[in-house]
Amino acid sequence: MSTVNIPRLDLNNYLNGSEADRKKFSEDIGKAFNETGFITVTNHGLSKQLMDELYVQVKEIFAQPEAVKLKYEVPELAGQRGYTSKGKETAKGFKVPDLKEFWQIGQTVTDGDPVKDEYPENLYVTELPKFNQITTEVYQKLEAAGKSLLRAIAVYLELPENYFDDKIHNGNSILRGLHYFPIEDPDALPPDAVRAGAHEDINLITLLIGASADGLEVLTREGKWYPVTAQGEDVVVNVGDMLQRLTNNKLKSTTHRVVNPPRELMKNSRYSVPFFLHPRSDMDLTCLPSCIDAEHPKAYDDTTAGEYLDERLREIGLKK
Repeated sequence: MSTVNIPRLDLNNYLNGSEADRKKFSEDIGKAFNETGFITVTNHGLSKQLMDELYVQVKEIFAQPEAVKLKYEVPELAGQRGYTSKGKETAKGFKVPDLKEFWQIGQTVTDGDPVKDEYPENLYVTELPKFNQITTEVYQKLEAAGKSLLRAIAVYLELPENYFDDKIHNGNSILRGLHYFPIEDPDALPPDAVRAGAHEDINLITLLIGASADGLEVLTREGKWYPVTAQGEDVVVNVGDMLQRLTNNKLKSTTHRVVNPPRELMKNSRYSVPFFLHPRSDMDLTCLPSCIDAEHPKAYDDTTAGEYLDERLREIGLKK
């Protein structure tokens, strides 16, 4: 498995390091995103206390009575805000829905940007006021970390360092709290039922705050599944399809999945909190000219981030 390049990178080296440190960080993140599409990051701006508190709140929200959770499920929001119940999301190409329920928090526009009109309001949980406060704080900190990571990626791509800044300002990013619920009767599961079917993320990059149990795996170039583990409070970061499109496959949106646990652990819950960093809907995803040459002809039709997101939400069953 020597081809599996998932390095542990220190974001502080990019934010506060020497010119050589910053250059090395950009090269390391670019190389990993070119080869496997995954890294783990330390010094990302979230304290252990905040991360622990986040998981307390995420567990609380899914522990609410079904009637309470369903108050916050609004079908016309296509799962983009509030609660989405079991059996609603199916990985592209799969027929059986993932074994999960989730909650999504979106952008809060505070600077008068007209893009605010494009976004539905977040759903305020009256039963858990701290949930709203903690998830908003985590959203903002992960958005800031993602902005720094995209600056390092821009440098690797030989673009201006701030290339992505205006494209992700008040972007359509999502913080998702996930609950992979206990399986009481494994024998009753459909044969293909898994916690999260093999898929690629839609967005630019994803920042994943830990997970309460193992199960995340990436598909290597050799076609083998490889477990991804992060140390302590590290954040796992991976390339999404929008960044892959923009770079004409130079950066890899690697297929990944969450497998079911061993039978003896199936009655345990698993929680995780990914942050899907999306640009504004009008971002042009046309392949960068610098990523197109005779060996790498243009692989994708021109589209915008909004058009592409709409297409993908229909594919995974969240939008009709």
